[in-house]
Amino acid sequence: MNKSSKRGLLRKPLLWLKRVLILIPCLWIAGIVIFAFLPVPFSAVMVERQVSAWLTGDFGYVAHSDWVSMDEIASPMALAVMAAEDQKFPEHWGFDVDAIQSVLDRDKEGGKMRGASTLSQQTAKNLFLWDGRNWIRKGLEAGLTVGIETVWTKRRILTVYLNIVEFGDGVFGVEQAAQHFFHKPASKLTASQAALLAAVLPNPHLFKVNAPSAYVMRRQQWILRQMSQLGGESFLREHKLN
Repeated sequence: MNKSSKRGLLRKPLLWLKRVLILIPCLWIAGIVIFAFLPVPFSAVMVERQVSAWLTGDFGYVAHSDWVSMDEIASPMALAVMAAEDQKFPEHWGFDVDAIQSVLDRDKEGGKMRGASTLSQQTAKNLFLWDGRNWIRKGLEAGLTVGIETVWTKRRILTVYLNIVEFGDGVFGVEQAAQHFFHKPASKLTASQAALLAAVLPNPHLFKVNAPSAYVMRRQQWILRQMSQLGGESFLREHKLN
């Protein structure tokens, strides 16, 4: 094989790689614009979970969520996830600088990447990226977070988050979680049930809503106290989140 033939063989994969590198950001931008108004049919994490299940031979697994508007979600649920995951959500522009600095200070000792993600960052990651922690994904997550914070309202970010977040194996979104664990729609969730759902969010594969550990029960009570300290319904009304 001569040199020109070798260059031709290399040129095609590089051309396809270039096209993919251009296409993916375009799809992300289109997704940010489209999902500012339309329901999200599925997320990247849902696709990842589904493909992973198929590859391991689990053909009974179904990653599914039922979209509901914020008006169809009980107010305590929105308050619970903010109390548990991101109490500065209404105020920041996608990043909690103090929390990030704290994590970086701790990571200097062990070198491991730990969480300090806001609800906006989690929404960007769940919707557009893969699971796991590394600097490449974190960098992409940061860019996507800026995009959704620029285009979407805080209420929209919270709505999308609640519709795609994972509450258990194959249980995505607050409507499916409410139906699966409590046999009621998301609009009927009580404060205690909302706090229990929020309590498993650090790791819904380790912590179980239907079999809560002592830690999960303690976290549920802590979340309920935080919900009260934030101001309850008045907190949501003040920031136009309900």
